[in-house]
Amino acid sequence: MAETKVLEEVLDVDRLKYCFECGICTATCPVAELLPEDYNPRSLLQSIPADPEGAVRQKGIWLCAWCYRCYDRCPQGLRIPEILLRLKELAAQEGEYRGLREALELLVDKVPLPLATLFTCFQPGRGSVEKPETVEVVRGLMKDYLKRTRQERESIPDEKGPKVAIVGSGPAGLTAAQGLAMLGYQITVFESLPTPGGMLGWCIPAYRLPREAVDAEIKRIKNMGVKFTTGTEIGVDKSVDDLLSEGFKAVFIAVGAHRCRKLGVPGEDLKGVLDALNFLKEASLGKKMKLGDRVVVIGGGDVAMDAARIARVALHLGAKNVKIIYRRSREQMPANPWEVKETEEEGIEIQFLVNPKRILGEKGKVVGLECLKMKLGRPDRSGRPRPMPVEGSEFTMEVDTIIPAIGESPCLFPMPGGVRVSRRNTIVVDPFDLQTGSPEVFAGGDVVRGPSTVIEAIIDGKRATRSIHDYLSKDKGRED
Repeated sequence: MAETKVLEEVLDVDRLKYCFECGICTATCPVAELLPEDYNPRSLLQSIPADPEGAVRQKGIWLCAWCYRCYDRCPQGLRIPEILLRLKELAAQEGEYRGLREALELLVDKVPLPLATLFTCFQPGRGSVEKPETVEVVRGLMKDYLKRTRQERESIPDEKGPKVAIVGSGPAGLTAAQGLAMLGYQITVFESLPTPGGMLGWCIPAYRLPREAVDAEIKRIKNMGVKFTTGTEIGVDKSVDDLLSEGFKAVFIAVGAHRCRKLGVPGEDLKGVLDALNFLKEASLGKKMKLGDRVVVIGGGDVAMDAARIARVALHLGAKNVKIIYRRSREQMPANPWEVKETEEEGIEIQFLVNPKRILGEKGKVVGLECLKMKLGRPDRSGRPRPMPVEGSEFTMEVDTIIPAIGESPCLFPMPGGVRVSRRNTIVVDPFDLQTGSPEVFAGGDVVRGPSTVIEAIIDGKRATRSIHDYLSKDKGRED
């Protein structure tokens, strides 16, 4: 492969030659925080002009998680994920899969939930890289991991340390459970749902995250001696204070953000208006739902990712027409651009600059949605132009099912004394150790950050592991 060809094809993706080398991409990248010794976007960008053919062979090009944090903060607006995608495409065209294999081995070795992270974040088969060779490499990793999970029991210390309770079995809770178990603590994970996994197991469609992958992660953690108490809702069945009185020396709250925000329009309580996350849970269980022929998903802001997934799930359930309406423009949509592209390729129409005004019903059932056309005004607090209604632009569409997906908020419950809750309905913690105002209570993941990524939840789980271990080690030292 000629060096000039590589440079031309990659440089055409974006304005790479104008990179300031400021390092903001690396400073804001969750993968760089999770794997600081193995992934550095700034170094990757620097290596392309210096050694373009070598850049194609690097494992780093396969480790971008497509969160677009770098793009959002880059002063030049470089689309680094798309630059790295082009390098992946070039690698696949040349049959160069050494970097992919190294990246997958790195995930298994260093990331607490490798399969879940692989499918939800890294997605090595994205775009034109979906070649049989790429798929086979990924399948090989999954097959080996599943085999090891079935046959091996993880090596954990014989000495049993203090009891630690973890509330929530999403990625943050599972990561902390795994890390603390490896340190010899007695871990019990409390989950309100019938099976563990949180958002991984219930709200991500199976065609994006195979159920056997989630089951393998859970089984591996059970093999470490972690106990799971499902169907128990902390705050209802028992409190955090109850857990502490039962002998748990520390509690990590990682309940996520599973409560959908309301639209705040008339008719929202009509039959046929479905809570987005509950809809995904029902779909993941294979429950048959009568959606009718016309489904409208309302979203595109903080939960645009969910809106795209919901729309695809709706199609799989037999709806003939699915639309997404979003009150801002395409350029302002904070969804992963590739998710938007894939959604439209599946035949889902996205109508921009449209906002719901009221939901119409007959005999208690949804029959239509009255909307307003919007225009962009002055920037709001988010820095984006504020959507403003266009006077007299009302129009109505016939609808059988409406799925609002305009954002999620944490599922909080009565907290023990000392634990503060912010105006955003998130738990306030020390950003370095995730400790709350109650010394033995820690919190992380979406319940602290608000809706975030799987990798960011894993980072919090790892941070909580270190912090709880430090806290209990100091406590033990005082007792000694």
